[in-house]
Amino acid sequence: MHLLTISDLAKNDIDHLLDTAATLKARHKKGIPHNPLRGRTLGLIFEKSSTRTRVSFETAMYQLGGDAIFISQRDSQIGRGEPIKDTARVMSRYVDAIVIRTFGHGIIEEYAKYSTIPVINGLTDTHHPCQVLADILTIVEKKGGYKGMKVCWIGDGNNMANSWIEAAMVLGFELTLACPKGFWPDEMILKKAVAANPKIRVIESVEDAARGADVLNTDVWASMGQEEEALERRKAFKGYQINSKLLGLAKKDAIVMHCLPAHREEEITEEVLEGPNSVVWDEAENRLHIQKAILEWLLVEGATR
Repeated sequence: MHLLTISDLAKNDIDHLLDTAATLKARHKKGIPHNPLRGRTLGLIFEKSSTRTRVSFETAMYQLGGDAIFISQRDSQIGRGEPIKDTARVMSRYVDAIVIRTFGHGIIEEYAKYSTIPVINGLTDTHHPCQVLADILTIVEKKGGYKGMKVCWIGDGNNMANSWIEAAMVLGFELTLACPKGFWPDEMILKKAVAANPKIRVIESVEDAARGADVLNTDVWASMGQEEEALERRKAFKGYQINSKLLGLAKKDAIVMHCLPAHREEEITEEVLEGPNSVVWDEAENRLHIQKAILEWLLVEGATR
């Protein structure tokens, strides 16, 4: 059993992960130890740099009683061109699960094909499932649930947007994405999701998207690997910013989210990021708790299925 995309999960799976994460978070806050992964090891294979994904997964594994091994491309045979299928089969003999953070989504699919242990998507260019699960956990904490929520995405139709679309498809909440022409989400993902949930739509107007929203969400205009496009994207995304004016169109108790790192005064203003509606630091913390839920689900509960 792997976790490569949100669409790999059923609604019951997501609800279970959210409930488990909330329970584990509460136990941790009370200092109650929980070590179901004692003697287990997690491998982290990262071809992209990371702060939150790496630290949250390593800490999650330690708090669950296990160990984590970080492997960068430059420090392994992966960087010298060893085939993915060879790395996957060897790693399956050494560790109990692998987190992959890479570029093309086909890379992680190949790891999953040849691995006999769970493979977890820590980020690809097309999907970012763990982050969106942490975001939904934050919505549940702040809003009491995701049912009936109007979620608004402002900016690039990137991996985060794709995973939000899949989350809305599985869970059934309303999702409006405001993206400039030429920067819309993956066409096939969007088509499949809209067929299942017609409350998912992509438009160009940030004002129409934000109006009456319960959640405003965004990400950087240029993701990792798109640095050469930064100038072009800055022009294309002008106006696609969460600021006080846009926040004023949302509900008064709307929450503002950002998966971080943030480029202040580009996709979001300093005023809003540091303002009372912002929940970005809780959102970042929840990466740890949802990661713990995912690891326990795959390594303990998954083993009994």
